[in-house]
Amino acid sequence: MLTRVAIITGSSSGLGLSTTIQLARQGFEVLATMRNKDKFTVFNLHTNEQDVLDRILPYQLDVTDQESINRFSEKVNTLERVDVLINNAGFAIGGFAEQVEINDYRRQFETNLFGVMAITQAVLPKMRQKRNGTIINISSVSGRMGFPGISAYVSSKYALEGYSESLRLELRPFGIQVAIVEPGSFQTNIWSSGMEISKGSLNDQSPYHDYMTKIISSLESSKKNHQDPILVANLVAKIANMKEIKRLRYPVGKGLKATLFLKQIIPWKWWERIVLKIIFKK
Repeated sequence: MLTRVAIITGSSSGLGLSTTIQLARQGFEVLATMRNKDKFTVFNLHTNEQDVLDRILPYQLDVTDQESINRFSEKVNTLERVDVLINNAGFAIGGFAEQVEINDYRRQFETNLFGVMAITQAVLPKMRQKRNGTIINISSVSGRMGFPGISAYVSSKYALEGYSESLRLELRPFGIQVAIVEPGSFQTNIWSSGMEISKGSLNDQSPYHDYMTKIISSLESSKKNHQDPILVANLVAKIANMKEIKRLRYPVGKGLKATLFLKQIIPWKWWERIVLKIIFKK
């Protein structure tokens, strides 16, 4: 039996780390890409299963750097097969839209959207030749509903959702499947060390300062309710093993499906009131 090969971006922490280990446990050989090669040993800190570690190949990749992407493409060309691609690399920029610099919006899209596009383009020829493969794009609940103070992140995830929908329709005739995983709130660093907040919105002279402070406080206070990333890792691994992926979107997280359904059926003015009350306590 041929060993299945998976590639994942952003594998050094959070959802990517948990997913890499879970895929290796299920027998995949995992090309675990990350921007910082100093973190190559991170997997040893989270499992002592040698057979699992033997199936993980750390690889340096910056999804925003063209030279790095070119080297990655050459690496992919040396592989006999690529069964699964998981586009997971991402980060968040916070701040109110008036004060987030346009260059910060561009940086947000470079990683969360254009990086996904570039890595997908590098892998697709190999999958298309085999007429087989699965692409799983890690989106977010923020790709289905907007929140104040994180418009850069939200808009990048909304764009990722649209790209993924078109990609699924384009690739279906070639035997390649596409799915979107939409996590809610999980115990990752994206809303702490993985989040950048525009200096303008934190300035005490900013008209948005008090609102930004409340948003940060809301994020901090909700951490105790965040779930274990292994739930997302298990879902990604389940999708990776599916012969037929019947759905495009897979929301995951406590109460998330009910929240998404509620947003669809209630009038916008009701939804707006609920969101503002939760975040700003008003």
